Amino acid sequence: MLCSLSKLEPKGLDSIKSLEKEIHRPVLAFSCHDLEPAQLTAAELQKIQSLEKELGLALVAIND
Repeated sequence: MLCSLSKLEPKGLDSIKSLEKEIHRPVLAFSCHDLEPAQLTAAELQKIQSLEKELGLALVAIND
């Protein structure tokens, strides 16, 4: 399973903003997907890690 920040419709975003005001805390919305990580070779993993470092992101290779 892989979770990422959700893409929200305006109504959902407004609801979250309202909740944040009520509880005085930021709230993040995540959506989860039933995905399986790919089995990588050491060379493939190194390429991904290199690009992660370059972009400042976390990348995940999945089975298609």
